[in-house]
Amino acid sequence: MWTSTALASELRGYSGTVWRVVEAQHRISTARLAANPAEQALLEDLAEAVKPQLPVSARGLDYLLASPFRYGHGQASRFRRAHERPGIFYASETEATAIAETTYWRLRFFMRSPGFMPPATTTEHSSFSVKVTSDHALDLTLAPFAVDEARWTDPVDYSACQALAHAAREAGTQLIRTISARDPGRRCNLVVLDPIAFAERRPRSGRTWHLRFEAGQLVAFAAFPSRDRFAFTAGHFEL
Repeated sequence: MWTSTALASELRGYSGTVWRVVEAQHRISTARLAANPAEQALLEDLAEAVKPQLPVSARGLDYLLASPFRYGHGQASRFRRAHERPGIFYASETEATAIAETTYWRLRFFMRSPGFMPPATTTEHSSFSVKVTSDHALDLTLAPFAVDEARWTDPVDYSACQALAHAAREAGTQLIRTISARDPGRRCNLVVLDPIAFAERRPRSGRTWHLRFEAGQLVAFAAFPSRDRFAFTAGHFEL
């Protein structure tokens, strides 16, 4: 078990560009309810007023960057216990890894749905990137953490990661770098614990991705003219 004091002595610098993928519906949720831009702005202001408060260091950030820190979701994630706040911004060092993470969660939802029937529709997702930089980062791919890689990448048991993240926050950690448990290429994810690590206040748009369930696998393909395509089955993720 790592203590905050021990973790503080392992902090190092990190700088790079990270990727995240979100459902494209994030752009039009209030637009569907408003007749014009003025009404949409009013709706968004009203919605903002009833949301949980953002951490101070997240204020002024684009909502794609700030929103993950606002909520303490009832469902735990790898580095966050259920209902724990502030939240966490999960990202990946490559767009491909972010796609693998996204398809995992979608397949997980499908496989845990009683009477699951493969959807016939295609869902649209958007990738975006943002620069992060910090002198208060932990790299779990390096010593002394690398020896416990199996704990940091366990496909179902997140308890070690959650305990580490809790102690890391107490040590003033802003970023955690770790191998993705979902990417077959073993590339890395970045766990942003503190939004102060963002080197930009707005993300940069990436590409549009379409996700479709076909022939027993979830296929992610980039919008034309790109020919990038990834396919995963539940078996890839041991679901």
